[in-house]
Amino acid sequence: MDASATRQQQRIAELVGACSIELSPRDEFAGARLRELLQPETTVFVNSPPSATYPDVVAACARLQRAGFVAVPHVVARQLGGFTEASDFLRRVVEDAGVARVLLLGGDTARPVGPFHNALALLATGIVERHGIAEVAFAGYPEGHPQIDSGALDAALRAKLELARQRGLATSLVTQFGFEPEPIQRWLAARRAEGIACPIRIGLAGPATVATLAKFAVRCGIGASLRALAHGHAAIARILTEANPNELIEALVAGENPAAPIDGFHIFTFGGARRTADWRQRARSG
Repeated sequence: MDASATRQQQRIAELVGACSIELSPRDEFAGARLRELLQPETTVFVNSPPSATYPDVVAACARLQRAGFVAVPHVVARQLGGFTEASDFLRRVVEDAGVARVLLLGGDTARPVGPFHNALALLATGIVERHGIAEVAFAGYPEGHPQIDSGALDAALRAKLELARQRGLATSLVTQFGFEPEPIQRWLAARRAEGIACPIRIGLAGPATVATLAKFAVRCGIGASLRALAHGHAAIARILTEANPNELIEALVAGENPAAPIDGFHIFTFGGARRTADWRQRARSG
């Protein structure tokens, strides 16, 4: 292996070794059992599916924190019934679970349950910092959002980052997953060119069957990446085989721009936490 390839492999091992992962609050590994798979201090985002309640998210965060992980709950504005519910959620994740960072999302439900139509509206209430949250993460969409045009999406991101800055909150971004490097690289370079300097984690789909990944890609409106995923997997026999993000990671690292470096990866565990942990170990060792 030449020096360039060695450096690239070292960079991949560094990024994969420090990646965050995402779990459902009712996942069997959303607690002490995760120590069977990952080292404590790994950052674990706890998502908030419609089937879960915010007490479920709080409980999962508390279990993960007690087990030595860094829990980051999803706080979905459109799922919250009002100011009182939102305030109770944030109070409990801080007091009961000990979290210091949240991922603030608008949500994709057609109609909001309460008065918060998007993440900016919830942030504007001031309850995030009022309850002692030190950092707020926002979502990034390298391939756009199926319900929001790109201009509005970029403007909303800038507005959220500016308001968080005014409120004294540290910020970071976590992107939606994809399967092609070019949209991710263009989006990252554009954000850095705009002067957005906060840490950005690039979302990746963990190992799962092609059919499973296609299902989630359709839900998230990732059209271009879905076409890339489908390429070469048309045969029924291959639809059920496992795909992993290895080629995408190699392409992203090979094309990494020194002016817009990758701060980290975030793994969506669609194929399960154990499968993701096994893949991560193999990827770190080359």
